[in-house]
Amino acid sequence: MRRSILVYALGFLSCALLVTLIAAKWSPTGTAPDRDVYYPGTEKIGKNEMRVVALGTGMPSARPKQAAACWLVELGNGDKFLFDIGSGCHERLAAQMIPYDFLDKVFIGHLHVDHMGDLPTFWLGGTTMNRLVPLRIWGPSGGTPELGTKHAMDLMQKMYAWDIGTRSGVIDFRGGVLEINEFAFDGINEVIYDENGVKIRSIPAVHGLDGAVSFILEWNGLTFVYGSDTIPNKWYVEYAAGADLAVHECFLPATLLVTKQGFSPLEALTVGTQGHTSPEQFGKVMSLVEPRLAVGYHFFNDFDTEPEVRDRVRRTYDGPLALATDYMVFNVTKDEIRTRMSVVDEEVWPTPPQKKKIAPDVGSSIAFSKFTISGVMALPEVVGPIYDEINEKYGTDFEPLFKQ
Repeated sequence: MRRSILVYALGFLSCALLVTLIAAKWSPTGTAPDRDVYYPGTEKIGKNEMRVVALGTGMPSARPKQAAACWLVELGNGDKFLFDIGSGCHERLAAQMIPYDFLDKVFIGHLHVDHMGDLPTFWLGGTTMNRLVPLRIWGPSGGTPELGTKHAMDLMQKMYAWDIGTRSGVIDFRGGVLEINEFAFDGINEVIYDENGVKIRSIPAVHGLDGAVSFILEWNGLTFVYGSDTIPNKWYVEYAAGADLAVHECFLPATLLVTKQGFSPLEALTVGTQGHTSPEQFGKVMSLVEPRLAVGYHFFNDFDTEPEVRDRVRRTYDGPLALATDYMVFNVTKDEIRTRMSVVDEEVWPTPPQKKKIAPDVGSSIAFSKFTISGVMALPEVVGPIYDEINEKYGTDFEPLFKQ
C-alpha cells in the first residue's frame, strides 16, 4: 500500500514537474518556442552547414502547389547555387528573400522546359530585381552542337532582343549579361566548377536525348547529389554513393499515370519506367547508394498519391527517406539532417541592390519610330510635378524624355 502511494506521488510530482517545465518555456507576451518551420531570411547558415531548399518538385504539368524542377543550395561560406530552374519556380525563389546578386550561378541538368523554363524570367526579370552582376550558367553539350546549352542560350538571347532593347538603356543592366559555360555531357565525374572550396562534378544521365546530366556538389566534407531527370544508371549509383543528401527523381507509379494523368497503359509504362524513374526503381537506386538521406521528387505529392509512392519505394528501400514538395528545407551538417517546411510571405518585394547602381546607357536604347512618337501624350502638367518632386528630394535635375 505504501509503495503504491509512493509510486503515485512520484508520478504526480513528475507530471507536475513536466507541466512546470513546459509552462516555463512559454510566455503570454513572448513567441512560441521551437517552432519547427523555416522562415526565409531569418536564419543564419552555420559555417559548416549546408541548407537545401526545394523550390520546384512537381511534374512537367504546371499547377499552383508545385513548380517544376528547381533546387537551391546555400553554403556556410556564403555561396549559393541553383540546380535547374524549371517553369513556375521563380516566385518560390523570390520568396527566399535573397539578394539577386547572390543568386548568380545556375546549373541546368538538361534542356526540357520543366528544368529551365523560368530561366528567361529569372535572367531578365532579375535585372529589375536589383541583380547587378552577370548571370552564370552551366549546362551540358548535346549530341550535336545545336542540341547543346550554348546554342540554346544564344537563341534565347536573340528571342528576347525586344525585351533587352527596352531595358538596357533604361536601367542599370549589368545583370543582363550572361556567362555561358557548356561542358561535355559525357564527362564522367568531371569537375565543372571549382571555386571557394566548392567542387561541382557532372555525371551522364539517361533521359530524353544525349545531353542530360546529374550533378555532385562537394564542400567542407558534405556532398549534395542532384539527379535532375534520369532513369537508373551506373554513374549515379557509383558516384552518389554515401552522399549526405541524394536527390533523384521518383515519378508517379504507372498505375497513377493511367488513373490520374489519363495516360494509356503503354504510355504510362514507357514514360514511368523508361523515361523516368518509378518509385520502385528509385528505391532500388537508393538501396545501392545508401545516402544519409534519400530525397525523391518529380511527382505530384498529394494526400492520396504520397502514401502509394512511399509504399512502393519501401518495397526496395528501407533507409532514411523524404518525399519532397515545394518549400521543403533540409539543413545538413555532419551531425544531423533536419527537414522542415518553409513559411512563405506572399507579399515579398525585391531586396535592395548590393552595389551602387550606375546610370543607364541611354545611347544603347532602341529608338522609337517617328510614327510611335507621334502618338505620345506628354502631359507636362502632370509629369512635370512628378519630376520636380524627385529632383527636389534627391538633389537631381532630370527632365522627361517626352516634353510635348
